[in-house]
Amino acid sequence: MDISVPTIVTFIVYLAVMLGIGFLFYKLTNNLSDYVLGGRKLNGPVAALSAGASDMSSWLLLGLPGAMYLGGMSEIWLPIGLTIGAYLNWQFQARRLRRYTIIANDSITIPDFLENRFHDKTKALRIVSALFILIFFTVYTSSGLVGGATLFVSSFGLSYQAALWIGGAVIITYTFLGGFMAVSWTDFLQGILMFLALVAVPIAAVIEIGGWENSVQTAASINPEALSAFTNVSVISVVSLLAWGLGYFGQPHIITRFMAIRSEKEIPMARLVGMSWMVISLLGAIFTGFIGIAYFSGDAQLGEGNQETVFVLFTQVLFNPWVSGVLLAAILAAIMSTVDSQLLVSSSALAEDFYKGLLRPHASDRELVWVGRFGVIAIALVALLLASTPGSTVLELVSYAWAGFGAVFGPAMLFSLFWRRTSKWGILAGMIAGGATVIIWVQLTGGLFDLYEIVPGFLINVLIIIAVSLLGPKPSDKIKTEFDSVSTYKEKS
Repeated sequence: MDISVPTIVTFIVYLAVMLGIGFLFYKLTNNLSDYVLGGRKLNGPVAALSAGASDMSSWLLLGLPGAMYLGGMSEIWLPIGLTIGAYLNWQFQARRLRRYTIIANDSITIPDFLENRFHDKTKALRIVSALFILIFFTVYTSSGLVGGATLFVSSFGLSYQAALWIGGAVIITYTFLGGFMAVSWTDFLQGILMFLALVAVPIAAVIEIGGWENSVQTAASINPEALSAFTNVSVISVVSLLAWGLGYFGQPHIITRFMAIRSEKEIPMARLVGMSWMVISLLGAIFTGFIGIAYFSGDAQLGEGNQETVFVLFTQVLFNPWVSGVLLAAILAAIMSTVDSQLLVSSSALAEDFYKGLLRPHASDRELVWVGRFGVIAIALVALLLASTPGSTVLELVSYAWAGFGAVFGPAMLFSLFWRRTSKWGILAGMIAGGATVIIWVQLTGGLFDLYEIVPGFLINVLIIIAVSLLGPKPSDKIKTEFDSVSTYKEKS
């Protein structure tokens, strides 16, 4: 494969900027709150775009265009479900979660919040929730590393293993150094780059084909079923795709942005910025895959198993090498913006929830920051080993991890924030049942078991939380008073 100098140069410049941000925030990180949550100093636009970028990951530029290329408009239900879920998450969970984590002893992680919310002296909530974070984030991180390797293989002709370890090394470095603020600001810049790429590629492709009408007619002549959102789509598949939206309530790497935003007054603007970015970016990914049907019909490069490179091929054939390099960097941005957030949340679970929570309650801030940093390396190495054997697509890996978090933490967070009668035993039992359901359900196939595992996992978690909370002991008066104070909380000016 001929590798253009402009493409290499743009990649190197982009990676250098990311590492520079990591070194900058290394100097500004003084304690674990800074490293894990940025000291709650994140401004609204950065919170919005970093949440969006860390949410969308490589599947936005690889997985979703590939799915649209294969299935046409029948895949539209997934982005619809995501958009609804993301809006509801910003609208209902963001403000109350930020308030409650401050009131609940200034909690800086999700396990930390659950323990403080229910005054759990047994450490059971912290341990179980932290274990689920480590399990599912290891899989989720692997998906991002697979996406990065796919990009390097397609762009530079590297071996899969070399591509995997090069991409992993860069992400580990700046996350290790700068922590939450480095991750958030790199995600902000990566979100802008992803947005521009997803606007530029489909527009250029439509112009190249000869206009939107000609693009649609060409795609229809190649695959008439690609124009229908209902072709070969069952009720189970529609419900499964829409159900992706349920996952938002329980994604730790997204909802920690709500906790970190510097003022709840900035949440409405952040919601507007975040949702606008998301809708336009999703449309760009949808049209990239759909127009690819017309543009690449019969192209052997997009044969069986390679459909997720449709965006990569567009960047190579439509633009000069300098622009192509920038657009390929956008894919790397999508990958890095999610992997870094996942590594940080996982390392915070090790430092705050296991090391401090169980082993050294009086550990110094400096000690905890370094435990978090070395946790980044350890978790990344495990994820790299899991990703070292290419097999599953990016979308398949993301699907499993997304379902795991949605089913485990979604109901737990919603009931903790909004139902006064919720008990710690209800949350604990619900999380275990939801997680176990996802792990078991994904192993089964046929009939009802083709339903996306987040649906049964989420519903079973909800039922268990309600039943155990109502049948078990009531929360103490102190817990209920604290719950009531969230509604009347006044932010310090």
